[in-house]
Amino acid sequence: MTDVFSSSCEAVLQRTISVSFISRSSHVGNLYQIDETCQFITSNQFKKVALQFPDELLPDAIRVSAEIEKQTKAKTFILGDTSYGRCCVDEVAAEHVRADCIVHYGPSCLSPCRRLPLLYVFGKKPIDVQQCATAFKELYPDLQSHVIILYDVTYTHAIGDLRTLLCDIYPNVVVSLLKTDHSCVAELKQDSCVDTDHIDSQDDRVISKFGRQFSVKAGQSVDNYGMFYIGQEGLTLTNFMMTWNHCAFSSFNPETHKGRVESVKINKALMKRYYAIERAKDASVVGILVGTLGVANYLTIIEQLKDIIHKAGKKSYMFAMGKINVPKLANFLEIDVYVLVACPENSLLDSSEFYKPVVTPFEMELACNKHREWTGEYVTDFRDLLPGGSSYVGFPEPDQSAVEEETTDVSLITGALRTCSTTSTEILKSTSESSSLVPRNQTLTVANTNTAASFLSGRSWQGLEPKLGQTPVMKAVQGQRGIAIAYEEEGVGNKDASTPLQKS
Repeated sequence: MTDVFSSSCEAVLQRTISVSFISRSSHVGNLYQIDETCQFITSNQFKKVALQFPDELLPDAIRVSAEIEKQTKAKTFILGDTSYGRCCVDEVAAEHVRADCIVHYGPSCLSPCRRLPLLYVFGKKPIDVQQCATAFKELYPDLQSHVIILYDVTYTHAIGDLRTLLCDIYPNVVVSLLKTDHSCVAELKQDSCVDTDHIDSQDDRVISKFGRQFSVKAGQSVDNYGMFYIGQEGLTLTNFMMTWNHCAFSSFNPETHKGRVESVKINKALMKRYYAIERAKDASVVGILVGTLGVANYLTIIEQLKDIIHKAGKKSYMFAMGKINVPKLANFLEIDVYVLVACPENSLLDSSEFYKPVVTPFEMELACNKHREWTGEYVTDFRDLLPGGSSYVGFPEPDQSAVEEETTDVSLITGALRTCSTTSTEILKSTSESSSLVPRNQTLTVANTNTAASFLSGRSWQGLEPKLGQTPVMKAVQGQRGIAIAYEEEGVGNKDASTPLQKS
């Protein structure tokens, strides 16, 4: 009877799968760059290799894995369901199988990793370079236009040909290169044929951001350039547009073969983020969401967030729950706002469907650090907020000699007065008391307040009432048997239920 609803367990265990090896001259072998991957593994003598695939490439994972094992004699492990975003390298899953290295396939945010040697295989998505150049000429008819070309990593293979078609006509066009600062990367697969000599003269200022490197002419800034992006609309483009929000963006979609001026109003998007900052200022309880375990310095930014939240007079709780969604975060009603620690592309989460807003570490710092002001600059990479980063702003240090002053302002959401309780006396007092032992006075003892417990005590429904000592003790009795739709005892004594059905 069970075989009607499910397959036999024994048949599943005895099932065999025939795997056809990939021909070296086939399209799939060229797409996944099998020969280059095998050379990377054999030259470094890796024995266990973790292959990380995004969901759309998983159908080819078995064939790629079999061909790599055939050529290298190494043991491969397929990482399918990643812990967080598909663009991030899942070093935690690779360490579970004690892998010697990771081969990451498909799109990537190029966030720095520090644990295992890494090889990127971006693949080669099809693109018509001639149509891309034509769309660029239509969007920028002025041959003296200052434009920076950015692109999705899956189109790296075609950037060299595009540069050949444009740079002779447009002398002020700058083509970005893929450049990472991974300390454990043995090789970074680029295959782009881009001439690094054009990065430029010594007078030009070189900028490295999000794994891209380009140069701007001396005396100019990035804001003086337009941005031309090659790829589909998505998180990568949104991240670029939010970071360089003073630049005019246009894009070319290789799938639709069309170029367009990006008409998304950045000011409107920034105002939505500013609203989230105001919610963070009003919050008294903050939840720190761990959205990555592989990006370098993620533990450092978590400790920094905990420190500034405490100094701002707020309470923080930390959550590690993998891929976040609305039901997961709805379980913690006492949290007023969440701050997500993730890679730059996954940090800009649209929290309109969530019960409580989800902000970035930069937005949380704006809410807590009075020395950081809203200037229109937006930071999506949390590494820039750390000491030594390009956007680091120190938190005001408590002054023992200064008189404690509480600054207040008006909430733009509720209209109520709120106190910025970065009180130096409380911080100094807490640090001094924690290092000494004092006898407790029973008559003056005050219980420590717990934010979550206070929230629970103020709720209208606090769970089932235990009523200890009020309920009489009774012997256990046998309950109903069967399934909920029709218990065995149901229908007994019921005339309608006991009457058999008549055949028509």
